[in-house]
Amino acid sequence: MSADHDPARGALPAQKARPLWLRLLPLGILCAGLVAFFALGWHRYVSFETIRVHRGMLMDWVGRWGTVAAIAYAGGYALMTAFSIPGGALATIVGGYLFGLWLGTAASVIGATIGAIAVFLAARTALADFLRARAGSTIRRMEDGFRRNAFSYLLALRLVPIFPFWLVNLVPAFCGVSLRSFAAATFIGIIPGGFVFASVGSGLGTLLDRGEKPDLKIIFQWNILLPILGLALLALLPVVVRWWKGNRKS
Repeated sequence: MSADHDPARGALPAQKARPLWLRLLPLGILCAGLVAFFALGWHRYVSFETIRVHRGMLMDWVGRWGTVAAIAYAGGYALMTAFSIPGGALATIVGGYLFGLWLGTAASVIGATIGAIAVFLAARTALADFLRARAGSTIRRMEDGFRRNAFSYLLALRLVPIFPFWLVNLVPAFCGVSLRSFAAATFIGIIPGGFVFASVGSGLGTLLDRGEKPDLKIIFQWNILLPILGLALLALLPVVVRWWKGNRKS
């Protein structure tokens, strides 16, 4: 038997074999990008006023490049999400304005999912093992419960934006959630919200002509929030069923 398969030695995961600085590098780059974004004052341009001033240029760009423009928009959205730059609702509205309801929703959802995966992988690479090694028994039990029902919990958290988007990107990485569950729940869970904001964006031109701004709190209006809450409760149904079956057996 070769040394690579020696059971006495075991096989260390590649993540543990890498030096600490290399594991921290991806998360460090994302944090540095966020700091640079604010330090350079770019946050001042994330506004509807910027869209109003440059709307002609943006529409000309979309008309000239078509699908390529949509791909570039999705890539920009991914970077925005990866660096945890605030303004996701605005970016989704702009996507609906530039590309229409359906393509705008698809591009924003794909971009947000890719960016969220980047944060998830960076956090898992850098700190997950460190935090789990120092977690107490109570935290570990919570982690086990979260991991067993990861898709349902994550789907509910994505559907109802109770917590910041960036926080929901980080916590599953520290709880040992699989990439597949994280990606699937993120992609599916942000579709309703993305659809709502993109639909607002499809009528943004009229608001800009009037010098008005769309209501970013539209997602919390009851006629919109109640159906999304219903979907969140449906997502949590498997958790309730497992809990009920477990209690019956005990």
